Amino acid sequence: MQLEIITPDKNVFKGEVDSVILPGKQGQFQILKDHAPLVSTLAKGDLVYEANGKKESILVDGGVLEVSKNKILVLAEAVA
Repeated sequence: MQLEIITPDKNVFKGEVDSVILPGKQGQFQILKDHAPLVSTLAKGDLVYEANGKKESILVDGGVLEVSKNKILVLAEAVA
């Protein structure tokens, strides 16, 4: 899957990942390969992605997410 994380200031990350765990308004949720199309709001919290068996974490300060055809686009308000 392709993950792209963008803020109003910069492009934070773009690359291939195996899974993504996101901070939703109603709690955490996970996106895996071939997930159904989805649009969701994000709360402040850790976005954790796994690529090649290695996990990385980015603190996002809310935003929105779109999933379509194995592409995940995160429009974050800010990252830390």
